[in-house]
Amino acid sequence: MAATGSSPFLYIPFVKSTHANSGRYRCVSLHRPMAVSADQSSSPARVTMQNGISLDLGEKKRKEANEFISKIYSNPDEIPDEKGETLRDYLEECKDLMIEPKAGPPRWFTPLECGSYTSDSPLLLFLPGIDGMGFGLIKHNRKLGKIFDMWCLHIPVTDKTSFTDLVKLVEGTVRSECKRSPNRPIYIVGESLGACIALDVSARNPDIDLMLILANPATSFSRSQLQSLIPLLQFMPSQLLPYLPYMMNLASGLEFVLKFPFYMSIAIYLGDHLRMVLENTVKGLMPHQTIGELTQDLVAISSYLSVLADILPGETLVWKLQMLKSASATVNSHLHAVKAQALLLCSGKDQLFPSQEEAQRLYCRLPKCEIRTFEESGHFLFLEDDFDLVTTIKGASFYRHGKYLDYVSDYIPPTPYEFKKIYESYRMVFAVTSPVMLSTLEDGKVVRGLAGIPSVGPVLFVGYHMLLAFELAPLVLRFMMERNILLRGIAHPMMFNRFKEGKMLDLASFDTYRLMGAVPVSGPNFYKLLSSKSHALLYPGGVREALHRKGEEYKLFWPEQSEFVRMASRFGARIVPFGVVGEDDIGEVSQMFFSTVAYCFGAHE
Repeated sequence: MAATGSSPFLYIPFVKSTHANSGRYRCVSLHRPMAVSADQSSSPARVTMQNGISLDLGEKKRKEANEFISKIYSNPDEIPDEKGETLRDYLEECKDLMIEPKAGPPRWFTPLECGSYTSDSPLLLFLPGIDGMGFGLIKHNRKLGKIFDMWCLHIPVTDKTSFTDLVKLVEGTVRSECKRSPNRPIYIVGESLGACIALDVSARNPDIDLMLILANPATSFSRSQLQSLIPLLQFMPSQLLPYLPYMMNLASGLEFVLKFPFYMSIAIYLGDHLRMVLENTVKGLMPHQTIGELTQDLVAISSYLSVLADILPGETLVWKLQMLKSASATVNSHLHAVKAQALLLCSGKDQLFPSQEEAQRLYCRLPKCEIRTFEESGHFLFLEDDFDLVTTIKGASFYRHGKYLDYVSDYIPPTPYEFKKIYESYRMVFAVTSPVMLSTLEDGKVVRGLAGIPSVGPVLFVGYHMLLAFELAPLVLRFMMERNILLRGIAHPMMFNRFKEGKMLDLASFDTYRLMGAVPVSGPNFYKLLSSKSHALLYPGGVREALHRKGEEYKLFWPEQSEFVRMASRFGARIVPFGVVGEDDIGEVSQMFFSTVAYCFGAHE
């Protein structure tokens, strides 16, 4: 509607594992292309339609592919839901594959399901949170692997590489890959601690084209509930650390006893000992915080610590929390040097960090930054069922292959499931308006439906806006459902850029338009659409026509000179004029209805 010096991390050793499913991962060497496993060496056939939509369909014949794609969008209710891995799968991967007593230094690896990327795909580096496993994108690997060359950082549980050295490791990779492909951006996806590493790498390399995607950054550690946990863990005996999460649940008793019934007497002792440690810690180190407040904080993060305790030894957890504190302080002192584009992903129900407040603070500090908020999500955003990282990237127009974003060539059409979600969000509009589409065949006969629409581009659809442009969703969605034609709307620039100052609509509210192929109105974008044989949608009246006032129903606000005709004639594009009837009348009826209701209530009083 996108010369490293001497370092022990330059040549990354292979990940060794004796587990049965270890073949799902391959290691990455910084100085040679990645190897593709034998089961993925043959790339699937790619079928491209006239409207620019492409699907990987293996070895299916082109005729069968065309029949398949013509039906895939016809009934969104029949499109199956996408099922990805869950938090349990994440924990199993962490336990079964990468936890080894002598696993070596940090290294990069790539999940084998990410092996279908194209030769011009940009590099994506994933930096994990405090767990360090590198499996945080397990739900998104397949979709990310189709558009990125994806590397994940793994930090063994026994490794104690400092924050500074981790930054140098990532920095060495970034510089090496930038030298190898200087005209492509490098994406860095970081969560929590990984977001701190990403920001520091960006601050140290302002001349490298980086695209940062930061989920719940730990830059707010000083205002986090984890801050109050460090003194407690420092004074807690080492033999109690493995049992900390169990002691925090249900007053440090019930769950622990159920899990270890033969340790009942020990559990009672541990509960009393924990209470004493809490009291002494609060009295000696945190005089302004009551025991009750600290206990509430610990219970709030107990679920998170339970996950970490299943992965990290107690001493490692203490060490990493201390590293998180120093990382936050270091990054905050370097924020002024960050010049990269950044997409901040914050959760509304993050119990560890004040993520929403921190996102607003970073938005004011970073020069090129956008925010996406997920109100119902917790700290583990990437493992949430309803969160899709690729959809978020596409909706924010945050994907590009070169130095500058090309809204035409960098565009990735919606997947069937993405289309289904968009359709469901506008289901009420369909139910209320019951739109009827009419088209004209070549012989002049008017038929119900879109049979008269040219299927081969370039085609330019020119129309006028109705009240609040409610006709857009039924129009674009019906074209996809009936004819599998994607209308690339030429839209107002306010849907793509927002000024730092002043009150403007949230850009996130226009993500659906961008996901469906909208481009900012400009001569170059119009030229590229027609030259790529697209189906373009143009409203010469613009926003003013959509926001017409009372008495301006069906009034056109077109410019005196229609420059689009000259451009369309250059490419031999078909111009299809269209009109909309009924939307302004519905608005008139609604106004009369509410006026009558208001009058009746006034008369009753």
